[in-house]
Amino acid sequence: MTIGLLKESGGERRVALLPEAVALLKKMNVQILVEKDAGISAFSSDSEYEKAGATIAAKPEVISQSEMILKINPPTDSEINSMKQGQVLLGVLNPLLDKELVKKLALAGITSFSLDIIPRTSRAQSMDILSSMATVNGYKAVLTAASNLPKFFPMFMTAAGTITPAKLLILGAGVAGLQAVATSRKLGAVVEVFDVRAAVKEEVIGLGAKFVEVEGAIDDKSAGGYAVTQSEEFRNKQAAVIHEHAIKSDVIICTAQIPGRKAPVLLKKETVELMKPGAVIVDLAASTGGNCELTRNNETIIHNGITIIGNSFFAIDMPADASKMFGKNTVNFMKLLITSDGALNLNWEDDLVKGTCVTHQKEIVNERIKALLTL
Repeated sequence: MTIGLLKESGGERRVALLPEAVALLKKMNVQILVEKDAGISAFSSDSEYEKAGATIAAKPEVISQSEMILKINPPTDSEINSMKQGQVLLGVLNPLLDKELVKKLALAGITSFSLDIIPRTSRAQSMDILSSMATVNGYKAVLTAASNLPKFFPMFMTAAGTITPAKLLILGAGVAGLQAVATSRKLGAVVEVFDVRAAVKEEVIGLGAKFVEVEGAIDDKSAGGYAVTQSEEFRNKQAAVIHEHAIKSDVIICTAQIPGRKAPVLLKKETVELMKPGAVIVDLAASTGGNCELTRNNETIIHNGITIIGNSFFAIDMPADASKMFGKNTVNFMKLLITSDGALNLNWEDDLVKGTCVTHQKEIVNERIKALLTL
């Protein structure tokens, strides 16, 4: 089998496979075609890919000669039109929200797999690109906040007296939130964390932060570790508690999201306007509407002296390690699709293969996506 690696576009600096991941795939008896300069923004040259066993080619040749296409971001209309019926596409398609793309892939007869909907099971942990990219996002969010905050993060004893530490509030204790806790604690900040899931309390405390608890939350174990929609009564109590802690904070990192839905609004305009002048909000949920009512996706604004940074894709700013993590996750998933002699094996009895597939033989086959399209 021949696997084709495409170059990303639109300002994306990551690449789906680094040369080290190509070397792992070569051991699985497959051929690799890499689009020219695919890894240049992630600091990997064409010569490094060739040294790992890949062949460099132009995009039309990569698409036409490959049975499987790898790309992080959704394909363009031009790329879809260039693909053959029955060709396999593997990437991050955001199918729970981008219904038009799903329809186009089905119409083109492309067998598509989206790594962002892989079932959340212990077996899938080594393939979990969402957790990998969330790690990068949580880390970079704190560093970005620190560089924009007009005060120190740690406490200092100076000749001019004591400098008090910055106070952080982190909304959401998923992978991004926990990484933000770890990074901000290393920088010496005092950290509080809010999450509706009581199960994360121990992890938060273990990292040296205080867990802000609101009683009465629904904690759905069937949600795969994600937060779920809460009752109106709980949301009202939650809003009051978050408001109380937010107005005392120097930095707020927003990470709360619900798969397939708009992000919950946790920071109201009136709360932001009562925060300390110079405070910073970094909203990692910006791409799905934002946890802050004032967030604008991919923009930094200043409202009443408060800096609000809407960015869900900090991984773009760390292309080397982000690509390394993404590539390792991808290779681990591809092991389910490739036989020992390098042939394509679409085993629909495997729950991870079935659960990650979006379209096949001109049909939408994923049950979650079919249900959303019906609604």
